[in-house]
Amino acid sequence: MTPDDIDVWVGLDVGKSAHHAHALDHDGNTLYDKPLRQDEKAIRTMLEKLSEHGRVLLVVDQPNTIGSLPLAVARSMGIPVAYLPGAAMRRTAQLLPGAAKTDRRDAYVIAWAALKLPESLRDAGPDDETLAALKILAGHDEDLAHESTRHINRLRSLLLQTHPAFERVLKGERATRDATLALLEHYGGPMGMNRAGIEQVRQWAKDKGLRAGRIIDDMFRAIGEQTVTVPGTAMAETIIPSIARDIKTIKDRRRDIAAQVERLLDGHPLLTVLTSMPGIGVRTASNILLGIGGDAARFKSAAHLAAYAGIAPVTSQSGTSIKGERPARGGNKRLKNALWQSAFVASTKHPSSIAYYKRKREQGKHHNAAIICLARRRCDVIYSMLKNGTLYQEQTLAA
Repeated sequence: MTPDDIDVWVGLDVGKSAHHAHALDHDGNTLYDKPLRQDEKAIRTMLEKLSEHGRVLLVVDQPNTIGSLPLAVARSMGIPVAYLPGAAMRRTAQLLPGAAKTDRRDAYVIAWAALKLPESLRDAGPDDETLAALKILAGHDEDLAHESTRHINRLRSLLLQTHPAFERVLKGERATRDATLALLEHYGGPMGMNRAGIEQVRQWAKDKGLRAGRIIDDMFRAIGEQTVTVPGTAMAETIIPSIARDIKTIKDRRRDIAAQVERLLDGHPLLTVLTSMPGIGVRTASNILLGIGGDAARFKSAAHLAAYAGIAPVTSQSGTSIKGERPARGGNKRLKNALWQSAFVASTKHPSSIAYYKRKREQGKHHNAAIICLARRRCDVIYSMLKNGTLYQEQTLAA
């Protein structure tokens, strides 16, 4: 789809029960400017009427949830759709006269941006049933991840308040291991474990089939470092078990979602392609597929994909006196996070990625900058893999 293929640009400011639609023709003349019910018949009637003027493009400011029905109706009619991101919409609004913030003006801003600034538009999301279902699962998993982080922070806060040495033992992934959560749920914390004694705790863990020998030793070593009992410790250890139980429940739910994703994508050729690359599991692969809309061919090159993801450096220059590069602040958030996370995992477990990361650190780059550099290099490989449908082949990442 190119601007020359379009005769009518429709901006839709979406709402829960009603939208506002504004349609412009080639010359910027208004063809339609009315509220629109969140109703299939009303949306279809509006689009049919506007189709009498030629090829229609529907652009929304929210491609998910309340914006899903208009997109589905338009697609069922063979009408192309697009999405105007919030940042682009705000910048466009500043170019137009007036400062009012109304549904009517927002719809006009969307239509005007679609007509005059087509490069500001983005893909409106997957119209494939599998990818749409995947998006719902990924969104739910994201919510659970945030909820888990909140519980973990609360657990750490209680332990830090009552027994800092014990909290230090649970740094990193240790706090969320199944064995750790089981011990905290059963004993409540350092005070409860100390009352039971190390031998009893070891026996209990063995009876439960937990591989916890080293963590138990470290926990009791930390317990021995503190001889005083901080006020509030007893109460904290009545709360800690429920927090540990909540974290475990969330972990189980996220495992179930991962299994659902795997079943949903069972046989999907691109899942097999992506997970063949070190650092990419099923969850990360699904987010990459969602980020690219399931089709890498819509990106002209790996550089285009990197720019879309927001991992390509942005050049800053003013005359001849100021030059440099800075990290991109925009990009597709889901895709950017997935590429960053996979690069981070690879930087700790994959030999050639570890070597590349170390070279970047030796060149003076901070941790995050080095990971972004690695993600950018891996993006080239991912693009080639997706475009050609080929599995990962080991190679040394160039400097």
